[in-house]
Order: sequence, then C-alpha cells, then structure tokens
Amino acid sequence: MNPPTKRGNPRRRALAVGTVLVTAACMTGCGAKAESADLPKSMSALVKQAVKEGVVDWSAPKPQSQMQPAIDLFEKKYPGIEVKYTNTKAPDQVSQLRMEQAAGKVSVDVANAGGLTVGPSADMADDIDWSRYGVAKENVLDKGLVYIWAVPKVWAYNTEKVAPADVPKTWNDLLDPRWSGGKVAAESRASFLTAWDLDPSLGQTKALAWAKKFAARKPHYASNTTQTEASVESGEVSIGTSLINLVLEAKKKGVPVEVAPLSPTNANESYLYVPRGARHPAAAALLTSFLSSDPAQQALARTYNSRIPARTDCSHPDDTPVLAAICKANLKWYPTSTLADYNRLTNFFPKGEEALGTDIG
Repeated sequence: MNPPTKRGNPRRRALAVGTVLVTAACMTGCGAKAESADLPKSMSALVKQAVKEGVVDWSAPKPQSQMQPAIDLFEKKYPGIEVKYTNTKAPDQVSQLRMEQAAGKVSVDVANAGGLTVGPSADMADDIDWSRYGVAKENVLDKGLVYIWAVPKVWAYNTEKVAPADVPKTWNDLLDPRWSGGKVAAESRASFLTAWDLDPSLGQTKALAWAKKFAARKPHYASNTTQTEASVESGEVSIGTSLINLVLEAKKKGVPVEVAPLSPTNANESYLYVPRGARHPAAAALLTSFLSSDPAQQALARTYNSRIPARTDCSHPDDTPVLAAICKANLKWYPTSTLADYNRLTNFFPKGEEALGTDIG
C-alpha cells in the first residue's frame, strides 16, 4: 500500500465555492422573496390541498433505492400525489436553495439537513406547526426541521485483517503502535470527532489532544466516509471511520466487515424540512409528516435509514436493524439535540482538521 499522504479537502473547497455563490446571491437580498406558506390547520384540509398540488419534489443525499420503499407507501396512500426524488449532496443543496430563495424560484419542496448543513437549513426552513400534522414534538428540531433518520458514525474493521482479540474497543486503542503506518483510515474533515464534543466526560480539549496523537500514527486520510469504508472493505486498511448503514449494506453482500465496539459515537441525525417559497408546500408538509409516521419509519428501517432513540437505549434492540447493530456492538451514543450543538460543532471541526493535519487546500 502506498504510504498515506495528507490530502486537500475537496469538501472544504466545495463549501468555499458554495459560500461565494451564496454570498453573491445574498447581496441581492438573500431569502427576501421566499415567503412562508399559508398551510391548512387540519390534516384533512392539508391532504385536499396536497392532492390539488399533485406533486412533491424531494431532494436528499441518499440513493433513490433507499428511499423508494417509503415513496411507494406514500404514493399508495395518496394516489393523487407524485413524488419526484433527486439525490443531491448536502452542501450543494444549501447553495442551491439560498440562490433560489433569493430569486423567488424555489425548486425543492422537501429538503434534507444534517451535520454542518443544519444551521443554514434552519434559516431557510418554513416555520410549520408540525403538531397539526401528527409529528411528535420530540422529533422536531427548532421550528421547521423534522427528525426522520439516523445513521450513526462507527468504526468498521475488516474481519480478515483483524483478529477478534485485536479489535479496538476504545479510541485510545487506536493509538497503539500496531495501527501505525496507514493501517487505519479516517475522514480528513474531522466530523468523526463529533462524539467527543457531545460526551460530557470528554469535550473538545481532549478531542484535539487525541487527534494530534492519532495523526502521529500516520493514518490514511480520505475526504469522506464512503471512501474510508471502501478502503476497509477492500482490505487496503484494517480499520476505518464509517457509517452504520454502509457497514450493514456491505455485510448483506457478504463483505468481511464488522462494527468495532468502539465508543462513544453520535446518532448522526438527519432532518427534512419545507423551504420557504416551496412550490408545493402542502404536498411537502404531507410527505414530511408521513415520513415521520410509524409505517414510513418501518419502510425506511429496511434500508437502514430510520430513527433511533435520541440517547443510548438498548431496551428494545430489535426495533430496527441499525439499533440492533449498534446495541450488539455495545456502543454508547449521544444526540446533537439543539441548534446550539450544531453551531458549536461548525466551529469545532476546523480545529479538528488542524489537529489531524488535514487542514490543507
């Protein structure tokens, strides 16, 4: 294997370009022309208006195949409404919506928010009283963001490269010299350090100290978790940062990967919202509320995309495949439960990149 090298962060560059575009759009009055929707106060009236609209444009950073089971259920329950789905990267969606709201021509009815895009998305989301449409209060973040699925960040290992007795059980185990020289893969963007900030017993200071020691082991850096997971699956590295759904999908195909019992981690919540100025606001609100319902959650669970309890809770581990997997690995997880948490993490990640030595480009 080639020795690991520090790489520039394509995501950082993409976000920088997006920021320039957003700034240019905002100079003309960002969001000034995007107005809140006048939605009905009852579910029955919402359905009537949604059917009249006839279509809903949904955009999220997931393959359509993973969302299709829930889409099929929705279209079966509401046959007069067509769901048009687009797989869009989260940073790209933020830039797109900022410009469209400024121009008063919003093309997305239901948008996705997660991680660093939660803060800007909250500013673009319509202020909807979700309780009118059956969405539980605990599944609403701030005004307009509805918690729909979680994809916990995990450490994955190749079972053909790592003996059971050698599997790391703590973050400090990864500092063992045996994992030096590119045997461990990690995201260069440092978001895998999120759990350190959320765990009250850890915190940012300890996270940065750990990151510097980890960097000294010369890990293999990649720009995202899809790439780190791929390097674990291929055996290029022994262990790497990943997402629970990527590991479960790989295992289903017979790939020799498993979730390491390495805690803590974070729930890694994803939210849906209706942007101000959406063309089909009633259909958008109806789809979002439906995706929060039990039938839709059961459908999403089959593709590893449903909600999990906000905090560590393995009292019913068989509720979803994701919950079963993280409970089997004895993982402890924490929620990012407020906008203040997300804003704090936005400031933390650049510090984490500096400690990892990946703040290049």
